[in-house]
Amino acid sequence: MPAPADREAPRAGAVAPELPSTFLPAATYRSLPEPRGFRTIFGASIILTATAIGSGEFVLWPYLTSQVGLVLMWTAVLGFFIQYVLNMEIERYTLATGETAVSGFTRIWAPLGVIITVLAVVPSLWPGWATGAATTLTYVVGGGDPVPIAIVGMVAIGSALTLSKLVYRTVEQVELVLVGGIAVFLVVAAFVGTTGADWLAFGASFRHVGTLPPIEEVGGVAALLGAIAFAGAGGGNNLVQSNWVRDKGMGMGAFLPRVVSPFTGKEEAAAATGHMFLDDEDNRRRWKGWWRVANVEQFFTFFVLGCGTLIIMSVLAYATVYGMSLPSGEFDFIRAQGEVFGERFGAWFRTAFWIAGTIALFSTQLGTMDWVSRMAADTLKVSFFRSSTRVTESRIYFAMVWLLIAAGSTILLVGFQEPLVLILISSSAGGVVMFLYSMMLIYTNRRFLPRSIRLGGWRLPMMLFAVAFYGYFSIALLVEQFGKMF
Repeated sequence: MPAPADREAPRAGAVAPELPSTFLPAATYRSLPEPRGFRTIFGASIILTATAIGSGEFVLWPYLTSQVGLVLMWTAVLGFFIQYVLNMEIERYTLATGETAVSGFTRIWAPLGVIITVLAVVPSLWPGWATGAATTLTYVVGGGDPVPIAIVGMVAIGSALTLSKLVYRTVEQVELVLVGGIAVFLVVAAFVGTTGADWLAFGASFRHVGTLPPIEEVGGVAALLGAIAFAGAGGGNNLVQSNWVRDKGMGMGAFLPRVVSPFTGKEEAAAATGHMFLDDEDNRRRWKGWWRVANVEQFFTFFVLGCGTLIIMSVLAYATVYGMSLPSGEFDFIRAQGEVFGERFGAWFRTAFWIAGTIALFSTQLGTMDWVSRMAADTLKVSFFRSSTRVTESRIYFAMVWLLIAAGSTILLVGFQEPLVLILISSSAGGVVMFLYSMMLIYTNRRFLPRSIRLGGWRLPMMLFAVAFYGYFSIALLVEQFGKMF
C-alpha cells in the first residue's frame, strides 16, 4: 500500500518548508551541484583577506603594538580564529541555500536584514583606507595633499568596477595581484627587519593569555574593540563572504544571479532568494565535498595568510617603534616605522614599506567599496524590489559604489581627514555589528538547515563564545560612550 501523500519524500521543485516564507518567497528543492576542486574555487576568500590586511593587519595592530608591545597578540590570533569559524557559518548558509546570510536574517523578521545592513554600511562611509593609502603615498613621493589623491583613487576604483563585465572576477584578480605583492614584501621584511629576539618575544607574549593591559594604554575601548574586530576582516565585511561565494558559483550559489556591469554585462532582474537541497544520500555526499573544500580554502586563504600577515606586521612594529616617543598626528607610527627601517636597512626598505602600506590600504578601500555595495544591493533588492525588472541588483550595486565615492569625497572635503580616526570609527562600530549577527547566525544555521548539516559539534560552542567575546567589548564600548555623555 503506497505511503500517504503527505509522507512522501520531497521532490525537486517542491516547496522547502525548512526556510520560513513569511517575509520572503518560499524556497524550492533543488539538487546540489557536484563539488569542484580547490584550484577552481581558490580566491573565494581573497577579497576578504585583502580588506583585512589593510585595516587590522597594517594599521590597528601595529598601532597597538607600538603602544603596549606584544601583550595583546593572543587576542589577535583568537580573534582571527573566531572569524574563521564565523565565516564558515556564513558560507554554510549560502552553500546550502544559495542566498546570503543577510537574506536569512530577513527570513527571521523582515526588518532584520535592513537593520544589519544599515549598521554595517554607515560606518564604512568613512573613507579611512583611501585616506591612509594617500597618506602613505605622500611619504613615498616626499609630500602632497592626501585629500585629492584619495578622491582620485576612489574614482579610479569606481570606474574600474563600473566597466567590469563580471565584477567579482575583476575584484578577485586585482586583489590577488595586490595581496601577492604584499606577501613578497612580508617575506623580505620578516628576514631583514626582525631578529630572533623579536620572535622569542612574540612567543613569550602568549604567557599573557586572558589578561589585558590598562585600557588607557591602548587608546580606549574603541581602539581595543576595533582592533579585535579587525583581527581579520571585521564588521559587516564578513557577511559579504556569502555574496562572494555565490558569485564564485559555489554550492547552491551556482543557481543565483551575479553582479554584472549594466553597460558591459547581461543583467538578471530576479532577486537572489534561494533554494534548499534535497536531504538525500547523493546531496549529502555533494555537501561533504563542498564543505571540505570551502573549509580548506577559507582556512589557508583567510586564517593562515591573514593571521600570518598580522603577526609579521606586529612584530615589525615591536622591533622598530615600540617604546619610542612618537609625535601626535596622523599615521605617525607608520611614518616612524619607515624612518627607522631607512636608518637601519637603507632607504630602499623604507620606501618598500610605505609602498606596501599604500597597496594594502588601497586594496582594503577597493574591497570595502565592493562589499558595502554588494550588501546594500542584495538587501534592497530582496527586501524592497523583488518584483521589479528595472531595479536590478547590479544597478543598485553601481549606484551604491558612486554614492560611496560621493559621500567619502564630501567627508574629506569638509575637513574630516585623519585616517586613523576614520578607521577607528569603522572598526569599533563593526565590532558591535559582529556581536549582533553572531547570534543571528546561530539561529539560522540551527533552525533553517537540514538536520544533517546544521551548526553543531565544536563549532557551536565556538559560536557561543564569539557572541560572548564580541558582546563583552561591545557593551564595554557602549558604557564608555554613555559615560562621556553624562
